[in-house]
Amino acid sequence: MSPDLQPGFRFEWSYTVPARATVPQLYHDTDFCRDMPDVLATGYMVGMMELACLHGMMPFMDWPREQSVGTMVHFSHFAPTPPGMTLAVKGEVLEVEGRRVRFRVEAWDGVERICEGTHERHVIDPVRFNAKVAAKAAAGAGAA
Repeated sequence: MSPDLQPGFRFEWSYTVPARATVPQLYHDTDFCRDMPDVLATGYMVGMMELACLHGMMPFMDWPREQSVGTMVHFSHFAPTPPGMTLAVKGEVLEVEGRRVRFRVEAWDGVERICEGTHERHVIDPVRFNAKVAAKAAAGAGAA
């Protein structure tokens, strides 16, 4: 990761909410969720906030040899957003400590602010990371 990524760096990202991101669609295999309002699911929104932060980091990383994974989320979801609306996500780097980067992020849906919070990511070496995941999967398969 480039040392140029510093606290105070700001970024923006936009994303149009697809129908698959609504509560009834995302959780289509859960009976009671199919009856819920057709609005952006909080879980999917959290993913969009993560992707916005990753997108903001990308110019400072040696992609794909360096990647990042989310390690902490703390978001408030204020308002419903129907599919088809475009989220405008704005973020700021709050802290960089080694390979850990902490962000403040908020999202607007064109009508109102729908989300705000903080997010943390760690830069990883995907080769080493994937080796650890494979070892864990093998250990888990042996335990079954």
